[in-house]
Amino acid sequence: MRVQKGIDLSRFILEEERRYPLASGTLSRILISIENATKIISSHIRKAGLVDVLGKVGRINVQGEEVQKLDELANNWLVEHLASTGDFFAVASEEMEKAFFPANGSDGKYVISLDPLDGSSNVDVNISVGTIFSIHKRISDDDASFLQEGRKQVAAGYVIYGSSTMLVYSTGNGVNGFTLDPAVGSFILSHPNIKLPERGKIYAFNESNYKRWSNGIRRYVDTVKEKGYTLRYVASMIADVHRTLLKGGIFAYPADNVNKNGKIRILYEANPLGFLIEQAGGIASNGNSSILDVKPESLHQRTPIFMGSKADMEELLAILKEG
Repeated sequence: MRVQKGIDLSRFILEEERRYPLASGTLSRILISIENATKIISSHIRKAGLVDVLGKVGRINVQGEEVQKLDELANNWLVEHLASTGDFFAVASEEMEKAFFPANGSDGKYVISLDPLDGSSNVDVNISVGTIFSIHKRISDDDASFLQEGRKQVAAGYVIYGSSTMLVYSTGNGVNGFTLDPAVGSFILSHPNIKLPERGKIYAFNESNYKRWSNGIRRYVDTVKEKGYTLRYVASMIADVHRTLLKGGIFAYPADNVNKNGKIRILYEANPLGFLIEQAGGIASNGNSSILDVKPESLHQRTPIFMGSKADMEELLAILKEG
């Protein structure tokens, strides 16, 4: 589809739907519901220092992490808003131990996996955070619908709440980014047909873990430093991947001798963000194969992750193969 900068997200979604004469419109309604729910989150984040949404709620989630107030609020807003549409058979969230099956979603064709507020611990210090979503077709009446390879996603994307609020998504036909215009309350196409540069000059690794990494990871980092690459690591995955998507380079959170299975969640982070990276011409891998070819075994399974520009990733994977 030929896209024109400046059109609003709702119109863009409907124009894209027209390319498929047999489309029922369900996926379009779902994407518009996500748009509306994330506008609510964006509004509350922008008032975070003025209303009582900062800090912790005093409990640990299924991931073993302290729950921030905004984690809980964002999760509730998204789950309630999306479940009420009747279009989802089930909703899985990083914040919930089990998937939620809405009463009015028994005929739903899709399931959605959510990271309601990625990087939420950074809200207190005004660093970018985001909402990540992944949509699969329903293939069963239980959790098996979520445990599909990332390549089978019908749509994936994120909303980043930073100096501006942006929604970036793909339905498998390239990646487009929309910036929220607060004056009119609409997401406007600002970044059509996003493509990663073939190579970047930025690496985003948490070098405080250097001594815990494998020899291959350490060797790669030493190599890019010698080449003059710049370290940029926000410690908010959504912010690091957003920068990588727009400017190129490489983002990684490898396994180490403490986190032997990695720390990034396949369903809620690696699959949707990997889908966008590959749609934009990059590579997303667990170090051995494309992350999109991995079949998850559980809702909260973790993985090592490497993603970014094609040439950078090919160099990294070659070094990892050498051991």
